[in-house]
Amino acid sequence: MRFSTLFAVVAIAASASAQLITGQYDCLPAGAYTLCQNLWGKSSGVGAQNSTLLSASGNNVSWRTIWQWANNPNNVKSYANVEHNTAKGVQLSKLKSAPTAWQWQYESQSNPIRADVSYDIWTGTTPTGNPASSASSFEIMIWLSGKGGIQPVGSQIQSGINLAGHNWNLWRGPNANWQVLSFVSQDGDITNFNADLKEFFDYIVQNQGVSSSQFVQAIQTGTEPFTGSASLLTQNFNVALNQ
Repeated sequence: MRFSTLFAVVAIAASASAQLITGQYDCLPAGAYTLCQNLWGKSSGVGAQNSTLLSASGNNVSWRTIWQWANNPNNVKSYANVEHNTAKGVQLSKLKSAPTAWQWQYESQSNPIRADVSYDIWTGTTPTGNPASSASSFEIMIWLSGKGGIQPVGSQIQSGINLAGHNWNLWRGPNANWQVLSFVSQDGDITNFNADLKEFFDYIVQNQGVSSSQFVQAIQTGTEPFTGSASLLTQNFNVALNQ
């Protein structure tokens, strides 16, 4: 792992006009979004992470996270992410479209590396509810990248699902009081993702017993590092819920 290079990048980022956060649960207003560190699994590893807001304009946001983690290679250490502040509270049955675009890249990465780059979408029976809480019914993940042989919660139940112009494996399993449904790219890294998330919602309603009365409670996008080091740049991200 190139820690010296990694810290050099951190120094450059910190010296720029962008806004840097470093604390375990630090969050930062980012226009239509909130940028959060969310080092919820920090105690299972040894390492560090910071996140930088680069720009926010209208419904678009750009940000970077830099991380290094060791020990317990099967444990997630964090989920640095942005969450849309108002794209929530819509019932799946009322949703007309959910356009999203995400352009991202690894500016640097260790070899080996164990990490995913993913959407984390939360639904529940009420319009409001914090992610990963008693209000959560389903966690819907869309893995645009998964490196180092990592696996989602549960077990793989289907493969060859074509949605949004890409092919996916579907994993399902319980976590606390909610069910996790994870779409994992079969096409390798998808670094320029343009889609209507309604395709994924419709699929789980039609094929996985998810009620259309569920509400979208949060849409997050970010990265779950297990071990290694990386600088992950989101050049641009946006999402909307139209009803």
